[in-house]
Amino acid sequence: MSLHAARNNALNRTIGLVTSTSLVVGCVIGTGIFLKPATLAAHAESLAIVIAAWVAGGLLSYSGALTYGELCARLPMAGGEYAILRETWGRFPAYLYGWMRFTIGAPGSAASYAVGAATFLHVALPYEHLGLHIWQMAVFFILLFTVINTLTIHASAWVQVLLTAIKVLSLLLIIGLLFFVAPPSTAPQPPTHWPGALKFSAALMAVLWAYDGWNNLPMLGGEVKNAQRNLPLALAFGLASVIIIYVVVNLALFRVLSFGEVLAANPSIVNGAPPVATAALEKILPNLGVRIVAILMLISALSAMNGSILASARVPYAMAADGVFFRTLGKLSSKHALPIASTLAQGAVASVLAFSGTFDQLTDSVVFASWLFYGLTAAAIFKLRRMHSGDTYNGFKTPLYPILPLLFLVCAAAFVIYAIIATPGLTAIGLGAIAAGIPLYFVFTRREN
Repeated sequence: MSLHAARNNALNRTIGLVTSTSLVVGCVIGTGIFLKPATLAAHAESLAIVIAAWVAGGLLSYSGALTYGELCARLPMAGGEYAILRETWGRFPAYLYGWMRFTIGAPGSAASYAVGAATFLHVALPYEHLGLHIWQMAVFFILLFTVINTLTIHASAWVQVLLTAIKVLSLLLIIGLLFFVAPPSTAPQPPTHWPGALKFSAALMAVLWAYDGWNNLPMLGGEVKNAQRNLPLALAFGLASVIIIYVVVNLALFRVLSFGEVLAANPSIVNGAPPVATAALEKILPNLGVRIVAILMLISALSAMNGSILASARVPYAMAADGVFFRTLGKLSSKHALPIASTLAQGAVASVLAFSGTFDQLTDSVVFASWLFYGLTAAAIFKLRRMHSGDTYNGFKTPLYPILPLLFLVCAAAFVIYAIIATPGLTAIGLGAIAAGIPLYFVFTRREN
């Protein structure tokens, strides 16, 4: 039995289709749907183009998810993208991806979600009188969910399904209130016109950020039941659900708010401005709208954080099991076969980032690298098909091959180029952070030999 097979056989395949789908939905729907409509309105300049950007970004992400669906069906292993990169492009590119995920990508995301959750909690229930600061509450959230993810896979799955269900049901309730209770805006919508390629590209980048997170599920490839079937189904069903929710939420928001009111609901530009969802709910719940949206954003952030902690811990575990990372992180608990050491290590790094307040700069610095690895992973489908061209394969195949993988590759390349041009300084920092792990790779491989 190979090392890779032994590693995946050591894990318990207990995650079903419902949990897998909830992980996709829970990791994608974070805070973007509450914050990005105002940004999109500024770039798109009309409702029709706003909706077009949400649909286009959703379809581009969907092309990536369907491409990953076949890759996961062919290689349902722990570590997701790390395992796919290792099997197709070799250990060194896979290691660089794993290093980026362990040091910045995963803990930076968890820290970002945790600080967001702590901020939303403070809006709904101010806690400064208890002597607590936002960073302390953020670290508490990270440690709490890190501990939950070291108990049993069933505990992690139950929490994920519960938080995702609450989030989706709350969004459906808001949609119902805005469509059937709130009075519609009487202000005319601006005329539809093409804002230009640059502005639409900026809108599309904002949308793709809101759709990010669907790639977390493949990291649990060694623990999903009937993985060849359930992984692609969960990716397809989960992301399709998100696309529909995003589009309908935007239609509901623009039904209640004028285009100008949506533009003004941008806290990153207008100091003290409420998020667009808050501005819409205040039309019918003037005293409760702020707290309702804050609670929903809190649940949404915690759901995404739990999914990130659960999935991301499998990457350093897979690396360590392959001999290219710290050996301790490659051990499983004897009782429940969980990568506890890896989970605790990720939680510790995330806590440090939340305490230091540097996670925003760090995560921004590796946005281009994340999409570089997305593209490299998607490109693996071409090599994998060539490698096994003579084999009989009856599992899931990416529809409209090779169009969808090529479409996603173009999207990934555009994202990388945009990041390099728009933020050259952050790009250089990201490259430096990734390059810092190269010497360790040779230390690990020399030790293994």
